[in-house]
Amino acid sequence: MLLSCSFVCKQLFFVTGINELVRGVNRGDFKSLARAITIVENELEGYDEILVSLQTNSAVPVIGITGPPGAGKSTLINSLVNYFTDKKKKIAVVAIDPTSPFNFGSLLGDRLRLSEFFTHAEVFIRSLATRGSLGGLCEKIIEVTDVLRNSNFDYIFVETVGVGQSEVEIAGLADTTVVVFVPESGDDIQTMKSGIMEIADIFVVNKSDREGADRFVMSLHHLIRAQQKNGWVVPVVQTSATNRSGIDELANQMEKHISSNILSEKKIFLLAEKAYRLVQRERMKEVSKEKIQDSIRRHVTEEDFNLYKFVKSLA
Repeated sequence: MLLSCSFVCKQLFFVTGINELVRGVNRGDFKSLARAITIVENELEGYDEILVSLQTNSAVPVIGITGPPGAGKSTLINSLVNYFTDKKKKIAVVAIDPTSPFNFGSLLGDRLRLSEFFTHAEVFIRSLATRGSLGGLCEKIIEVTDVLRNSNFDYIFVETVGVGQSEVEIAGLADTTVVVFVPESGDDIQTMKSGIMEIADIFVVNKSDREGADRFVMSLHHLIRAQQKNGWVVPVVQTSATNRSGIDELANQMEKHISSNILSEKKIFLLAEKAYRLVQRERMKEVSKEKIQDSIRRHVTEEDFNLYKFVKSLA
């Protein structure tokens, strides 16, 4: 009887603690938000309770910033955060750090981002690791952004680690996707076209004070001339993030896209994409890469080893 009472009391205390944590998230308390994200990201006790308590219809826009390494994505976000905080907006930034595909350790874990906003009362910054995900995002990014959407932010920025043919996951997460290039990207634009060209809601040519910027902008305009997204003509914005040139125009284009009908028309697709990924991850929980690796190590030297037979044996 005492054991039963103790268990009930413990469970009651646990539920009360989770409820209080969720209330803290909802009122915008950064400590509660940081703790809730940690619980969700690492699937600690209570993460299911946090997720099912979320108001998933939150209208807080998620803006994805992606582009090749060296395009100045972090500097661009820094300038955008500066722009919006000057307008008394509350901002969340999720920066994805790349990790080693072998040990999942962070490759850029010591990189400092947005240092001038670390103690800003209206800016929440969180860094997540990809943990081997190939799409430029962290596998828990869907849940993390939904937790953030339940706090009282005006904008949520998500920066991916880079961009390439497979790194288009951001289009299934963000309400507005900004693809950032530099003038030197002109040589690679044809190879990029079949991948990321289709995911952009806004193109940015950053570091546009460099030689060749105008020519590259013209090339982009030529490629997207006939491309419209349900009436939305993808704009090309020239910026120089280090001196904050063009940031006001970029912010205006982002707000135009957010307030357009594109957002509501895209909502079903986004929710279906999220649901698909969540179902996929749930069904893959019992599949261990480490166990597969150990099994392959034992069988790979066999003469009749066949990868496809091996995979079928796991199903």
